[in-house]
Amino acid sequence: MITNDTIVALATAQGMGAIGVIRLSGKQALSICQQVFKGKNLEAQPSHTIHYGHIVDGEKVIDEVMVSIFRAPKSFTTEDVVEIACHGSPFIQDQIQQLLLQHGARLANPGEFTLRAFLNGRIDLSQAEAVADLIASNSAAAHEIALKQMRGGFSNQIKDLRAQLVNFASYIELELDFSEEDVEFADRTKLVELIRFIQTHLRPLIESFKLGNVIKNGVPVAIAGKPNAGKSTLLNALLNEERAIVSDIAGTTRDTIEEVLNIDGVAFRFIDTAGLRDTADTIEKIGVQRSYEKIKTATVLLYITDAGNIKTTSDLTEEMQAAASFGLPYLVVANKSDLCSDAILMQLQNTQNVLLVSAKKNAGITDLKRFLSHLILSEKVKTADHTVTNIRHYQALQDAYNSLDQVLQGIDHKITTDLIAFELKNALNYLGQISGEVTNDEILGNIFSKFCIGK
Repeated sequence: MITNDTIVALATAQGMGAIGVIRLSGKQALSICQQVFKGKNLEAQPSHTIHYGHIVDGEKVIDEVMVSIFRAPKSFTTEDVVEIACHGSPFIQDQIQQLLLQHGARLANPGEFTLRAFLNGRIDLSQAEAVADLIASNSAAAHEIALKQMRGGFSNQIKDLRAQLVNFASYIELELDFSEEDVEFADRTKLVELIRFIQTHLRPLIESFKLGNVIKNGVPVAIAGKPNAGKSTLLNALLNEERAIVSDIAGTTRDTIEEVLNIDGVAFRFIDTAGLRDTADTIEKIGVQRSYEKIKTATVLLYITDAGNIKTTSDLTEEMQAAASFGLPYLVVANKSDLCSDAILMQLQNTQNVLLVSAKKNAGITDLKRFLSHLILSEKVKTADHTVTNIRHYQALQDAYNSLDQVLQGIDHKITTDLIAFELKNALNYLGQISGEVTNDEILGNIFSKFCIGK
């Protein structure tokens, strides 16, 4: 990887705005900028200063700008960094970038500024990935998790556990060097204790991924039930807008509709599905099939039932069984509760996993949002020290845990030292992949290609 040249990119979003920021990083960042800047001598200015002037192409003034200087190593990339704040015209931004390219800069690749920060030891790999997660965060919970990871708490914990394991692995390697002497440098009892100690720290991290992943990407909530139960009306009530078509005609919804709503800092992806029933209508049948497919991808199921149609305990039992049959955490939402009898109303109120609402009258919607929020946040996301949201980290943690399991089994069955050493190396390798202590160009290319150009 070439990291000794000077790169340039637009650091702000594409399109028109009040201002745009163009970033340079590399040994020639100051001298390249100086060639197109009319104002102070930038190369003579101290770090962390801002200077007024103009970007010029010969005698032609391109824009009035403010230039910020960050000298190595006290910058994001640890290289000399210059940021040009110009007016937010796409034409102006492009003109300035073209000038900088003509004077020796190179257009940055996706994520190359962050890649340089990693390669230069400013941040580790998991922190670099957290930068992308922070930019993409669309809820308070996702923001909080990304911020904690970017500060290095998660990777520091992994590094500490790995360091303890390295110490024992070195003794095991020493035993291999003296294999003919039949000596044991690594106390097997203490090794077992260490591995179990490490596993007790890895297991909560592994288990946190299920929750962390849905918080990062939004919690998918399927709204399902029989036709005309009020699913679309409920979606509209949750969103507080007329998003879905509502009609008294059963089977109005023929396809799934998805919308995102932020509740207590967590993004929920609501999926309004077609009514579940047997039908001869070809188009509706396709919609019903798609509904079943979408429900399978959901984390939570809101099973909507028409409370006015529940006349007996048997009717209620049938609806509860239908909701439970999908195998998801569910809530039976008894819609149109204003139309049911007092006796049924009392029975519904006393049944677990049932919530009374009237979507048309906007009654019970706040309670429904509170239920969804509690369902997710009861997992203590806000108080958890570290929550894994990255599938690469999850897989590495799971592989490391399994390798340590193999070591325990090997010690228990008194297998040869070389096989124990092999699994210890595997565990160290998997843990090292998280922070980037063990990596390769292919992994780095895959990770940073998902970043925006200017980050």
